Amino acid sequence: MRPKAQNPLNLKLLLIIVILAFLILFIFRSSFSTSSEIVTSPSPNLFPRKSKTTTSCSSSSSCTKIPSSIGQALVHYTTSTITPQQTLKEISVTSRILDKKSPCSFLVFGLGHDSLMWHSLNNGGRTIFLEEDESWIEQIKRRFPMLESYHVTYESKVNQANDLMQVGKGPECTAVADPRYSMCQLALKGLPAEVYDIEWDLIMVDAPTGYHDEAPGRMAAIYTAGMMARNRRSGVTNVFVHDVNREVEDNFSREFLCEGYLKKQEGRLRHFLIPTHRDDVNKPFCPLVTTTTI
Repeated sequence: MRPKAQNPLNLKLLLIIVILAFLILFIFRSSFSTSSEIVTSPSPNLFPRKSKTTTSCSSSSSCTKIPSSIGQALVHYTTSTITPQQTLKEISVTSRILDKKSPCSFLVFGLGHDSLMWHSLNNGGRTIFLEEDESWIEQIKRRFPMLESYHVTYESKVNQANDLMQVGKGPECTAVADPRYSMCQLALKGLPAEVYDIEWDLIMVDAPTGYHDEAPGRMAAIYTAGMMARNRRSGVTNVFVHDVNREVEDNFSREFLCEGYLKKQEGRLRHFLIPTHRDDVNKPFCPLVTTTTI
């Protein structure tokens, strides 16, 4: 979803700090890894000459050169007057999980002013963005060709939310299944094959448009995110939903991602941790209490 432009200077500076912190951590880890290799390498010379170390670094991928995507993100957010719609505290919830999990698999419903940031914070992982506006995808591709994004068509509308909520409570929707083969009306079935095949570590639902009655709304995106998490072979999925101050995002995240899986709410962002359901066919769709940990 193409977000509205904002210009809060303090948020812009804090975004730069978040990316810089990630960069410093990246350099520290790389330096530590390189140092460890030098100490543990089987060599009769415990103190190799500088010329050898320099030569090794210049030809090794372990050198601490800034990844181009992070460099471009720093330049972009330093010079841009447009900032993401999420606040620093909301962004920090997801960035903390990325700090633990990256490089990982990250699926984002929406392509916006924060997309380059998410891509950079998941450096070395795979981040895919799903967007409803084809012209916006082309515009972003021209500016940031490294971002992987796909067009998605939504059949629902916000004014159908109440009816879809009742549909989602039926047995065809509470049965755990691959969304592309599901009989549930809420399941998104036209996504690229890799979106279904990858087991996502993180899923962010920040699209499609949902602020007026004729907009597609996030009912199907929220339901599908929850079903992808339950249908994975093993492990857990971190699912984030933004704009939970709105009725659809509030009700559908509580119903299909489950309050029992809710780990944290910060402002308009909710973080759910959903485990696989394939290891226990008798596991209830929603737990009574939180049973998972990060």
